[in-house]
Amino acid sequence: MRNCLLATALFLLCACGSRGGKDVSKAPAARNFPQVEVPMMVDNPEESASYVVSHFWDRFTDTSQVYACDSTLVNGVTLENVESQVGMYITLLEQRPLPEAVRAVERFYDRLDAFERKYPESNVYEELTRLTSRYLYDPNSPVRSEDLYLPFVERLATSDLVADGLKPGFGWDAQKCRLNRVGTPATDFSFTDTRGRVRTLYGIQAEYVLLIFANPGCNACQEITAEMKASPEISDLISSGRLKVVDVYIDQEIDDWKAHIADYPTDWINGYDHNYAIRTDVLYNVRAIPSIYLLDAAKTVLMKDAPQERALTALANIHG
Repeated sequence: MRNCLLATALFLLCACGSRGGKDVSKAPAARNFPQVEVPMMVDNPEESASYVVSHFWDRFTDTSQVYACDSTLVNGVTLENVESQVGMYITLLEQRPLPEAVRAVERFYDRLDAFERKYPESNVYEELTRLTSRYLYDPNSPVRSEDLYLPFVERLATSDLVADGLKPGFGWDAQKCRLNRVGTPATDFSFTDTRGRVRTLYGIQAEYVLLIFANPGCNACQEITAEMKASPEISDLISSGRLKVVDVYIDQEIDDWKAHIADYPTDWINGYDHNYAIRTDVLYNVRAIPSIYLLDAAKTVLMKDAPQERALTALANIHG
């Protein structure tokens, strides 16, 4: 389990609205989050892990009873505990094959939908849709994943449980999450490198391409540059030719970018989007800088807008 990632993931605090109703328990004491109970006949570790991810929320969203819901409790469980479970759930999802994880997210939404329809006065749907959206889609979330958020936000964009005024925003997010999905070909584009040559993404030949959208002077960009330069594994991947790092500036202050050319590693391919197409045509959903993509030799997306830690770990695993 990636405990350090989970600990980092608990970075958001959000308050739930005060709700009431005749079905809500009057007992103020919080209950423990009801954990998954894996059936005894499921004894294979892989099958057990799949079961946990698929049924993680089943007992919490059991529609046979609703518990206390107020500003501190979500169906009887403290908001802090529920938030930690969201972080744990997403961490577990990351460890499963993407198609399986997507199915688990779809099932999760179905459970929330059913619970809200039976207990519309509870805060379960409200709080878990908000937490899930922020953890999976906030550009500063260390466990963000547009591929996992997509099946969730697609339902939000069309659900009659969502206010009409919010649906267009969710629809826009869903549209952007469909861009450059893991397992699909990355969108090609042209850029001008530090020597003034016009190049294309698909013209970069290597077993792996790490595509970084970054800005000069960006603290987070400088941090990942320093970490990559200090990594012997990544340096070896670059020197062997297996990995090409393509760092592209996508904003309009080209003079500022040129003034910082010396700051970029010389063994990277550094350039700027001379057409400003990545921003204006929304070729990539760049919501925060840096934005990192890992591609294979055919430019198939292996990682999309990957958090820094996850990208560096993937490169270390490639090196072996």
